[in-house]
Amino acid sequence: MTDAEPRDERAGALPVSVVIPVLDDATALRRCLERLAAQTVAPLEVVVVDNGCVDDSAAVARAAGARVVQEPVRGIPAAAAHGYDEARGAIIARCDADSIVPDDWIERIRDAFAADPSLDGLTGPGRFLDLSPRWAALASTAYAIGTFVAGGAAIGNVPLWGSNMAVRRSAWLAVSALVERIDPAVHDDLDLTMHLGPRARIRFDRSLRVGAEGRMFHSRAAAHGRMRVAMRTFRRGWATGGSAGRRWVLRVGGPDLTGARR
Repeated sequence: MTDAEPRDERAGALPVSVVIPVLDDATALRRCLERLAAQTVAPLEVVVVDNGCVDDSAAVARAAGARVVQEPVRGIPAAAAHGYDEARGAIIARCDADSIVPDDWIERIRDAFAADPSLDGLTGPGRFLDLSPRWAALASTAYAIGTFVAGGAAIGNVPLWGSNMAVRRSAWLAVSALVERIDPAVHDDLDLTMHLGPRARIRFDRSLRVGAEGRMFHSRAAAHGRMRVAMRTFRRGWATGGSAGRRWVLRVGGPDLTGARR
């Protein structure tokens, strides 16, 4: 933490901005904003990034008191990055319109960063609530293994998951000029993690769990598409920041010969 980071003097803790990129998801967004309004600790602000909505998502956001910003470049990388740029809090939390966050989500994020000034990022798992109970448990476990175990091995760090994550604003500013903003076929949260580097301090909190929609499990094509995007993101990150093996060398304290941030 730096002296320049803003604080919420009333709470005596780091203020948290919430960023939600949205494209035609008004119904889910309304539910998400209701959960954010019921938090035990209120966020400093909620920034909804309108990525070209033709439904009433923007109106829903404004009615709930969120700040709406426009991002004309289609794709989550552009929308998420614009939201992070706009965020004013010392901590930038990110969820998706379909995220169903627990009532203490903001409080726990705030307290985690306040307790550990060296913490760059925080993330947790999810449970897919729109699947049958049997398949929800199986899909949630499979996704967690694929994302946090296999993905972590590929990037040499704990992968941030966009439906349930937070980063320190100073960490975002250090890599904001490097992350992909144009190509929609890049997994924005994995791309951000790879640019933060293997030495960034990112923590996985298994108890910081959110509900979400298991859209990638709705069809085989959706699942394959998500895998293609992840592999494309890994390859891009390896090309610019070093292979998986090199990243693990850096993570355990080896010399940085690639020019990576950490």
